[in-house]
Amino acid sequence: MAHVASIPKAAELVQLSVSDRLDLMDEIRASIAPGANAIPLPEWHMAEIRRRLAAFAADGNHGRHADEVFAELKRRL
Repeated sequence: MAHVASIPKAAELVQLSVSDRLDLMDEIRASIAPGANAIPLPEWHMAEIRRRLAAFAADGNHGRHADEVFAELKRRL
């Protein structure tokens, strides 16, 4: 981290508008995304993914189509 000294502290960040802080978060996220595959998932994450996929496959209820859900939500408004 060669540029740690240039990273603004929380007290400085709160002086930015919410919009500017959200833009900054987007920039940080975008800078991380290309290297995200380089970070290995812990085995417990993989075990949880396998457990959830197995539960989904065993359930047989694959939910409703998004159009149906959106139509219901619009009716409720």
